[in-house]
Amino acid sequence: MRTGVFKALIGVFLATASGAIQAQAYDPSLWSGLHYRQLGPWRGGRVTTVTGIPSQPRTFFMGTTGGGVWKTSDAGHSWTNLTDGQLPLGSMGAVAVVESNPDIIYAGTGSSKIRSNVSIGRGVWKSVDGGKRWQFIGLRDVGQISTIRINPKNPDEVFVAATGNPFKYSSDRGVYRSRDGGKTWKKVLFINETLGAADLEFQADDPRVLYAAMWHGIRRPWTITSGSADGGLYKSTDGGETWSKLGGGLPTGLFGRANVGVSAAAPNRLYALIEAKPGMGLYHSDDFGTSWKLVNSEGRLSTRPFYYTTLGVDPKNADVVFVGNEGWFKSADGGKSFTVQNTPHGDNHDVWINPNNSMIMVQSNDGGANVSLDGGKTWSGQANQPTAEMYQVAVDNQFPYRIYGAQQDNTTVIIPSQPLGDGQGFRVGPGCETGPSIPKIDDPMIVWGGCKGQFSRLDLRTNQNEGQYWIGSESLYGSHPKNLRFRFQRVAPMEVHPTEPNTIYYGSQHVHRSRDGGINWEVISPDLTANPPERQLASGDPITIDATGEEVYSTVYAIRESKVKPGVIWAGSNDGLIHVTQDGGKSWKNITPKGLPPGGRVQNIEPGVRDPGTAYVAIYRYLLGDFAPYLYRTDDYGQTWTKLTDGKNGIAADEPTRVVREDPERPGLLYAGTEFGIHVSFDRGAQWQSFQNDLPATPVTDIRLAHGDLVLSTQGRGFYVLDNLSALRQLPAPAEATASPRLFKPAVATRINASAELGEPGGPGPEYTLPGAQIDYYVPAQAAGTKVSISILDANGETLRSFTSEGDDARAGGRGRNRPTYRTRLDATAGMHRLIWDLRRSGQTMSAMPTGVLTPAGPVVPPGDYRVVMTHGSVTAQQPLKIVADPRVLASGVTNADLVDQYAHNMRVLALVNDTNVAVARLKQAQAALKDKPDAARAAALKAIADRLLTPAVRYSPPGLDTHVSYLRSQTDGYDGKIGNHPRERYVELRTQIDDIIAQLAKLLD
Repeated sequence: MRTGVFKALIGVFLATASGAIQAQAYDPSLWSGLHYRQLGPWRGGRVTTVTGIPSQPRTFFMGTTGGGVWKTSDAGHSWTNLTDGQLPLGSMGAVAVVESNPDIIYAGTGSSKIRSNVSIGRGVWKSVDGGKRWQFIGLRDVGQISTIRINPKNPDEVFVAATGNPFKYSSDRGVYRSRDGGKTWKKVLFINETLGAADLEFQADDPRVLYAAMWHGIRRPWTITSGSADGGLYKSTDGGETWSKLGGGLPTGLFGRANVGVSAAAPNRLYALIEAKPGMGLYHSDDFGTSWKLVNSEGRLSTRPFYYTTLGVDPKNADVVFVGNEGWFKSADGGKSFTVQNTPHGDNHDVWINPNNSMIMVQSNDGGANVSLDGGKTWSGQANQPTAEMYQVAVDNQFPYRIYGAQQDNTTVIIPSQPLGDGQGFRVGPGCETGPSIPKIDDPMIVWGGCKGQFSRLDLRTNQNEGQYWIGSESLYGSHPKNLRFRFQRVAPMEVHPTEPNTIYYGSQHVHRSRDGGINWEVISPDLTANPPERQLASGDPITIDATGEEVYSTVYAIRESKVKPGVIWAGSNDGLIHVTQDGGKSWKNITPKGLPPGGRVQNIEPGVRDPGTAYVAIYRYLLGDFAPYLYRTDDYGQTWTKLTDGKNGIAADEPTRVVREDPERPGLLYAGTEFGIHVSFDRGAQWQSFQNDLPATPVTDIRLAHGDLVLSTQGRGFYVLDNLSALRQLPAPAEATASPRLFKPAVATRINASAELGEPGGPGPEYTLPGAQIDYYVPAQAAGTKVSISILDANGETLRSFTSEGDDARAGGRGRNRPTYRTRLDATAGMHRLIWDLRRSGQTMSAMPTGVLTPAGPVVPPGDYRVVMTHGSVTAQQPLKIVADPRVLASGVTNADLVDQYAHNMRVLALVNDTNVAVARLKQAQAALKDKPDAARAAALKAIADRLLTPAVRYSPPGLDTHVSYLRSQTDGYDGKIGNHPRERYVELRTQIDDIIAQLAKLLD
């Protein structure tokens, strides 16, 4: 990731966090070696904009709703991110490429398909080198950008259609034009603060003529408004200087979202897919928009128009029209009739058709982007796009632990944090796209699931026998909230009791509890919401009803129970209230912070990990148009609250906060997930610092701290894990931390068998951490470049392995498939670094090996206590290291004593291998010397030895002793377990024979 550029641009993007954030801030170099690794799921997420390059028929771009801009050069077989580390946000609304110079790319941020979890846009970015580097070029406050159009005759003329801030009205909505490649901008179409530009098209044969669809679209927590009497289609014939509203048969009542389609095959022909009341449907004009005719009013073409209204026209045949929403439809008769077409995923948002060859197209939907080279008959796949929008994250206590969560418009997933050896990157869990999904605390084979307010449970040992235990047992879709017995939000919260495995909580306007694993439920709270009656309405106005549960207002949105004192339960509503019970639900108290503006969503609650009266809350007022961060802490069960974000203490004044978590090991250490990334505090929230490192800019929706790791869910890049926080937890005071070299105490290392699957290096798919001991150290800036050495010693003080900054660079991970590389050269540059020791000792078993004789890798050391020693210049430091056996191996019947015995055997075999290699080298050297000094008798004697020792070079020749010895080593070096009698007996045989060879060589040559 290009972090330097990212840091330089962050100031342009976010409102200033502070003139001087904190006098005692930690130097970020103290954690610079920590790495966020992406675990997937490796399948696409929502994409609402795509485009391509006409002259490069295999090259396409997609703009994701939370994962930035991506490019494929092989027609969708692989995708590469172009914006990580450069753009400080991930939400994309439009991508456009200059046809005459495809190195020039524009990215307009902020998806204009404004579902409830849409993330805000922050202007336009430009690249002039094919996406290698990006520059911010303005329009920061225009909100969501629906379209960018570049004049094909003058690439310096660029138009931007902005639908505006999706949560509040502003004068920044409308159409903008630049005539200097984005250096300056002029607003050329503005109607009023409620109307934004939902689409913009050039006339196919004349870029001076433009068509714009002006739309009143705004979201509230309780509804989606799409349409008004003053919306409509507008036309300019002078390059955007003046505009006139089109009529001539277009709807004259309520006018909602619209999309315009043009085709070079018939420039006079226009199509418009229009949400309206009355008059919803597909319109057609053959006179450049002067007159219009409704050609198709089928309801299936206008499903959820605020979210779709997708329209494309064949550039070679103006009668071929594509319409997208939940389905994908094609017409060959100018829109009069449509047939259903297949795409890899539903919920279709955009299409780009190559103007030179209309068989070539790229299309996008809630499952990603897909390419067709045959006019849409077949499509490329989406399992190569790690852009999933995840709502939340949970973890279990298995080894390796699994990660649970729900992907927008897909399924829940269960992802192993490390490879399991079955090649499976994830499996599907219970519930559906909204989740949550949480494992049973004492049996992770049983998983609780949520689906839009409906609870279920699944035993993973069964064949998808998912029990449905819907609280209230009433249909939720389309229901008027005030008529519901229980108001379940689409993403209804779930919590599990910290000590009672069968106790679960679920939230409507009440807290519900089950004590038998989710089969039977009881209400244990009153209505814990503000419940303003004017907000209890069916969502969707003034044209289209859209009651999918997203806008159910006045419902409990967060439930957490204290692990320190079970029975202390915290609950927060999506209309701004916080309650607590200290007696397991018998009585509740409203503890909403004084001064908190009303109506916001209590997004997440974190019970204190040390004191039952402590809790942290993240409040999300984003959907009310308030982008301020709201984090609070209480230490007295909510009697008083301290606000932890003032816009000046490290989190920007316009950076909404989604989640806050408390570190279970270091007091005062907090983590906060925001709309654009992650922050850390070392003083209970008084000051915050960026903790982004190489995490792409994306909304962080949830955080879990478990097994020493930081686990994240994101809205656009799936799950991430930052392994082993021990270095962060061990930092001394800021002034002391950077004063000298530092060796951190390593976390306990788990011994993984040497043949284990490690993951695919550099390819698509989950990124796994190499197994072994993670040894963290810090090099201060003033001592950068000084030689660093690290040695590992056993309990007896014997040096088992040594590494230096001047050593070999790397060594392969081992035998078999998927063997990533272990780095073996230490980094002596300034900052924190991590060495992963593979737990193998040195393969050298004698004081000095003869020149040219290579040693194999030594065996994996057994469980036990070890010592790490670091030397940096005149500074020497040491730390203890504990190695433990893989619990799965122990569960299989292998003991620690077995592993110690295996290590002893493997050491004996290693010495045998080295002795054999020395004998082979000595033999070959002696035979080579005969060329210069022939000796028939010696040659015959050496040949007799060679016939026993060496395997002929011809494949499948009878093996010599050298092969038998290496074969014996391979038998017991790649697994963890007991040593059988045969390898022990074979060792004795081979040891005797090799000793005999050594003696013969000594007698002959010494």
